[in-house]
Amino acid sequence: MTPEPGPGPLDDEEVDRRLVDLPGWKREGGEIFKWFRFGSFPEAIAFIARLIEPCEELNHHPDIENHYDRVRIGLHTWSAKAITEKDLGLAEEIERLAGA
Repeated sequence: MTPEPGPGPLDDEEVDRRLVDLPGWKREGGEIFKWFRFGSFPEAIAFIARLIEPCEELNHHPDIENHYDRVRIGLHTWSAKAITEKDLGLAEEIERLAGA
């Protein structure tokens, strides 16, 4: 059985068009990213913990940085070496979880 091909790269115009619906997300250096700010270190860590289940379910894992009350999430698809639909879909889910 041949494995299914991974998601294909999206062109820059498509990524930019889709980012309009994701406030605060930016495209830079082959990834999309956003900084999230919380009221405290525990709130920032709780946000990171909320990402575990959906990322595992999607088998798609962001680059995460924590700086006290700030969290940077970066997304790109390693297998495609580009930004794909998987990244934009996960960004939408992350936005939902940030508001939880």
